[in-house]
Amino acid sequence: MTIKEYKKDFFQALENDFPTTEIDTFFSFLIEEYLNFKRIDVVLNPDFLIDKTTHNQLNIALEKLKNHEPIQYILGKTEFFGLPFLVNKNTLIPRPETEELVAWILDEITILEKKETPKLTILDIGTGTGCIPISLAKNIDFATISAIDISAKALEVALKNAELHKVYISFFEMDILKTSNLNLLSKDKTPINFDIIVSNPPYVRELEKAEMQKNVLENEPHQALFVSDENPLIFYTKIADLAMQHLSENGLLFFEINQYLGNQTVEMLSNKGFKNIELRKDIFGNDRMIKAAIQ
Repeated sequence: MTIKEYKKDFFQALENDFPTTEIDTFFSFLIEEYLNFKRIDVVLNPDFLIDKTTHNQLNIALEKLKNHEPIQYILGKTEFFGLPFLVNKNTLIPRPETEELVAWILDEITILEKKETPKLTILDIGTGTGCIPISLAKNIDFATISAIDISAKALEVALKNAELHKVYISFFEMDILKTSNLNLLSKDKTPINFDIIVSNPPYVRELEKAEMQKNVLENEPHQALFVSDENPLIFYTKIADLAMQHLSENGLLFFEINQYLGNQTVEMLSNKGFKNIELRKDIFGNDRMIKAAIQ
């Protein structure tokens, strides 16, 4: 079968489930993965014959797409902040909104580069693939970075990603809701402070499931996504308490948040004594990020 013929069949198989633009993206990703073809190569070589092995690989991927499995899980990788990251069903798929959070953090700390011997300590809570701390480590050469996740399997992926990008992150398996302090992150269990604490914790309320796409709802880990309708800020409240204990003087707390709970999250942080609280919108115009300071 030629690549032109397969592309026609591929689009027909998915046309009832996805928009044409998304199908085109799926096809481009798969052709690049299995044939090392760019979009232009498909145009220039419409009569290229697909061998049996590649045809089988494409068909397996096609069946998974028909079952609404995310393309990132099918390929086992995605891109975040210009870097490749391994992903699987034990980790959330990194989103563009989180890239904006990383960019905001980097903007805030550029002033430290002007110091003669800048030093920075950073903690990421709920690290998943490790995309936040690894992206920060690739852009800051004077930071000591730690990361926490409740899932041992997610941490396995994060460690592989850190090794892939040749950065060192101290990873810890921990249930943050059952943690009274973060001193266990230090070797001698002495009090430990961070200049920056960042978290993209679970924040989707059960009532919002109806708004979610099927490929997310049926594939990505619910433990990393959902909170109860009754206590949607449970992780933010706990992390804010820990930040009050463990942020250094003038330290900063960064959150990615539920777009519907921006004002409530700001109010919670204000009530706990945080200052200079800033709520930002993402590229889609939704309340998505918060910065708060210890003073």
